[in-house]
Amino acid sequence: MKIILTQEVSGLGAPGDIVEVKNGYGRNYLLPQGFAIVWTKGAEKQVTVIKRARSAREIRGLDHANEVKAQLNGLKVNLKARAGDGGRLFGSVTPAEIVDAVKAAGGPTLDRRRLELPSHIKSLGAYPVSIKLHPEVTAKFDLNVVQG
Repeated sequence: MKIILTQEVSGLGAPGDIVEVKNGYGRNYLLPQGFAIVWTKGAEKQVTVIKRARSAREIRGLDHANEVKAQLNGLKVNLKARAGDGGRLFGSVTPAEIVDAVKAAGGPTLDRRRLELPSHIKSLGAYPVSIKLHPEVTAKFDLNVVQG
């Protein structure tokens, strides 16, 4: 099955890429989740629009990715969250909240879809977070979730 990715899918490609996948994977996962659309000649013309939007927010090259990585390495990111007794959060920490906390700590603007969390963050404490800035550059920083 030929599809056009609308979002980044790990191990498959970036938005705007035309890829060939097994029918079940495309039909049962990628299409219903909104990660892809079915390939047609008309849809292929939309690829240019998707790629143009991607280039506007994408990190510009390897040098820029290393520059952003250097900014993130020395950053102390604290995120205030409501928690009950024993340090258990009401809900969990979302990637959008992490991106906002990085920006509030004086860091660069990041794309929440590129964050890689070790697991769901549901309690107070320190957590390692990595972000894929470029296919060759991955930055890591510590997120400290505190009572807010």
